[in-house]
Amino acid sequence: MCIVLLTTAHPKYALIVLDNRDEYILRPTSRPHWWTTQPESHIPGGSANGSARKPNEAGISSPPGDVHILSSRDLQRAERGTWLGITKGGNFAVLTNYRELDSHNAAHPVHAQRSRGGMVTAWLRADPAESTAQFVHRMLDSGEVKGVGGFSLICGKLRKVKGEKNIEPLAIISNRCDHVDQVPWICGQRGQTYGLSNATYLEPTAENNNALLWPKIRDGIDMLNDAVAATSGSSSTESELLDSFFKILDSDKFPSDHTIDLDDGLPLLKNSIFIPAFGGKEHQEEMREAQHRGDVERKGHDSPAAETLTMVARPDDQPNGFETGLYGTQRQTILLVDWDGNVTYTERALWDSNGNPIPRGFGDETFKFKIEGWESSRKPRANGAML
Repeated sequence: MCIVLLTTAHPKYALIVLDNRDEYILRPTSRPHWWTTQPESHIPGGSANGSARKPNEAGISSPPGDVHILSSRDLQRAERGTWLGITKGGNFAVLTNYRELDSHNAAHPVHAQRSRGGMVTAWLRADPAESTAQFVHRMLDSGEVKGVGGFSLICGKLRKVKGEKNIEPLAIISNRCDHVDQVPWICGQRGQTYGLSNATYLEPTAENNNALLWPKIRDGIDMLNDAVAATSGSSSTESELLDSFFKILDSDKFPSDHTIDLDDGLPLLKNSIFIPAFGGKEHQEEMREAQHRGDVERKGHDSPAAETLTMVARPDDQPNGFETGLYGTQRQTILLVDWDGNVTYTERALWDSNGNPIPRGFGDETFKFKIEGWESSRKPRANGAML
């Protein structure tokens, strides 16, 4: 069960995001990379906010330029979606699955015909002129969130609000929401820390005193707040900051028996931020077979595990989704955005494509860039959406 933690409490950074992707270890997944696509405009002849695009010399409205997206991509589903990504223009999204308790509920399938990862790329590929609020309306009003397995999507434009020490708020879309008024907005105020896993987002309040939050969310929020307090001094380096955050993502409260069946382990996932690879006899054997295939493929090649992550996608021929091998934390991602719009995006791979563990740090990839159009001129409405 994935987890994402976000904070606006660090004085040096407008936003910090920590994410664990929990998945079948063998699920084919690319490494993070920049990829380019045409934006999807939903207003014919104009931008997504309804304003006409500036005509060129021939009097024809010109479409927006290519969108440049940084993310890993799921190679199992045809949509080639992702769980986390960001564009050069600051569109950011991260997704967690919703844990379905009833596998026979046709209205909320565990594995649907459309990929959850396509919800992330729907925002990353959106017309840059489309606001977060407009995207929220489009997804909910048009039913775009239907026909997809249960999910929660945190999305928004990473922008500094002009004249303020705040960023534009992020929305949390879910196919458990029936109306835009039910959409929570987060990260629009300083000094706040948030957590989301595989249930409906709950904002900690004095009334529930965090009692309804999953233990891993409570732990994550507390640990992130402690890490921010410990690294807020001017002497803390970015490397030290990343180390402290990876320690949070490595927090393991899972039982020491990693051979328990998946059905027995699933209820325990809400207690642990990090999920060690686990599974019963059949899944253990599938893992050994994959590792053996990898050994044969690498025979005669002096190639470390971290360099064997690229692979040919498997066909999506498993009716209940990809369920081969052990399950656990597959990737870890940390996103830092400072007050000048500079982004540090670090993803840590923990396993190679054949299920061999990668020593901590040897599967890291880091990207740095500056968000285009970082400073916003818009003001937030009362519900968090931007004018």
